[in-house]
Amino acid sequence: METTPDSVAILYQQLKDELNQHNHRYYVLDDPSVPDSEYDRQLRKLSEIEGRYEGLITDDSPSQRVGGIALESFSQIKHAVPMLSLDNAFNDVELQEFERKVKDRLNYSTSDKSQQIEYACEPKLDGAAVSLLYKKGSLVYGATRGDGSVGEDITANVRTIKSVPLKLQGDNIPELLEVRGEIYLPRAGFDRLNAAAISAGEKTFVNPRNAAAGSLRQLDSKITASRPLEMCAYSVGQYKSDIKPETHKGMLEALGGWGFKINPFVEALAGIAACEDYYQRMVEQRDQLPYDIDGIVYKVNSLKLQNRLGFVAKAPRWAIARKFPAQEEMTRLLDVEFQVGRTGAITPVARLEPVFVGGVTVSNATLHNRDEIDRLGLRIGDMVIIRRAGDVIPQIAKVVVEKRPLEARLIEFPIRCPVCQSSVQRAEGEAVARCSGGLFCGAQIKEAIKHFASRKAMDIDGLGDKLVELLVDKSVIFSVADLYELQPTQLVDLERMAEKSATNLIAAIDASKETTLAKFLYALGVREVGEATAQTLANNFGSMEPITQASVEVLLEIDDVGPIVAKHIVNFFRNPDNLSIISALREAGVHWPDIDLSSQASQPLRGQTWVITGGMETISRAEAKDRLQDLGAKVASSVSAKTTQVVAGPGAGSKLSKALALEVAVMDEAQFVVFLADQTY
Repeated sequence: METTPDSVAILYQQLKDELNQHNHRYYVLDDPSVPDSEYDRQLRKLSEIEGRYEGLITDDSPSQRVGGIALESFSQIKHAVPMLSLDNAFNDVELQEFERKVKDRLNYSTSDKSQQIEYACEPKLDGAAVSLLYKKGSLVYGATRGDGSVGEDITANVRTIKSVPLKLQGDNIPELLEVRGEIYLPRAGFDRLNAAAISAGEKTFVNPRNAAAGSLRQLDSKITASRPLEMCAYSVGQYKSDIKPETHKGMLEALGGWGFKINPFVEALAGIAACEDYYQRMVEQRDQLPYDIDGIVYKVNSLKLQNRLGFVAKAPRWAIARKFPAQEEMTRLLDVEFQVGRTGAITPVARLEPVFVGGVTVSNATLHNRDEIDRLGLRIGDMVIIRRAGDVIPQIAKVVVEKRPLEARLIEFPIRCPVCQSSVQRAEGEAVARCSGGLFCGAQIKEAIKHFASRKAMDIDGLGDKLVELLVDKSVIFSVADLYELQPTQLVDLERMAEKSATNLIAAIDASKETTLAKFLYALGVREVGEATAQTLANNFGSMEPITQASVEVLLEIDDVGPIVAKHIVNFFRNPDNLSIISALREAGVHWPDIDLSSQASQPLRGQTWVITGGMETISRAEAKDRLQDLGAKVASSVSAKTTQVVAGPGAGSKLSKALALEVAVMDEAQFVVFLADQTY
């Protein structure tokens, strides 16, 4: 046996101590201090040392454990069949090595294509593992994984989860059945849970897995019942019946027949190459799912072959988890800068040591406002956990206080605008602090012009953000109205602006003069007035003048206009500077047709709320939205119980899932096109 150098022994002990502490925080306290990716890296380093220096391995090594110890506050349940963890593969090479070992143990030829291994492929939900025991079809108990041998009795809590059957249904119900599954929190439920915690001034959860585990292990089952947990079955432990399926997928289908939720993406595929293709397909769909998954689990599909392959100390030889790129990573906060938006909002932005997370390199993250900084307890120099899922803006999920350096310093929120030096004010009841400089502030002017020219507003092609900043910095324009006074000669001397580009931009500005009342209202940038509210105002008033003169009381009579929005609208149109800009725009030729209010009553979709999700192939989303609005519908961005209809194009994800859950009517793109063709205007 190779002699262990002192430096290796010291490093090994450090890794072992750190990993055991991480395990305690993760499994026992439900409060992880590092992201999974960092834990995995440390564990792999420890395993590499143990692979070379076997004499170092002790019973308290994290490599010899499955989970955490059972909490003393719960009674304990011993698992008749141990709940083992899974070995991980982090790339194609490791997945191929897994199959080579499987074939070797089964004496399968690696070159004979007729001896292909069939694998059950299923998404790996990111939640908390549980065991549910049924006798004669009735639920007896529910238990956590615990340390794999002994778990916590959480029967009272699992009984509150609606997707956990209390009594099995269907035919051929086993005399004894132990179901293994994942308790998880859908993304929408997670967002609601954290929003409620923030409102109550309570601690938020880092991620949905952490939230699910914490919810599942409440001593008061009423708290568990109040949280939208789901359970998805993925295997069985104990099983006693005269009838038993021959494959893992067949067993899952049987569980589905007995009343359990089964993941709809489970597939049985032959050969590891097909498994790799499945992995890529799920990577592409990952962000559209209504729940988090952190990888794919591959299991030899034949239950007979599973028995032949057997187990090692902590994992089955017939299964492996192929991990996805991490959506959480740890990095350092270098500084905080403050940006000024078009309404004067002062937004803190975190500058980070660049880190690869969620498929991209991240160096910035939004911090929203001062309250968010205080809630996190954030200091410059802190190690932080960054979370990025899909196209979501990267966010700081947690501060790793244990790694705070001595030189970490407090974040000072500005009392003066960083752009114009006007005072920063925070209105009572608002979380956001704002620059008081108005259009005196260069940043607000720039952002107002960018918004005005954007695609959903006046749609001025060629007027990008950098050009807007250049035009304002060079004092060529001072407001949105100045855009319509621009001459080609003012543009050609600007950096990267050739004569043709200048001519095209002037033409685009001129074309934007023809618009709609709703788009013009949205382009003005009234606080809290988005596309939908702008359309509602246009449909209710028909023309500009009555909107500018409307009182708060009149506005409150309109659906979807609340007191805060009504106040912002009134304040905007009572400002003489804003009225002056509107007048200048109309004098410059900006125009739109008024809406005939008498024809509104005949609109077939008036009073309905529609949502468009997924891609569109035969009609653009923008055109679909315009057509629906022409028919009187409000087009919303999210699905709720008030949604009338959802149009689901290819690739529809979480919005479609939510619509189905709420039993909202859904039509596909082909049905939608036919529907539009049937409408008369």
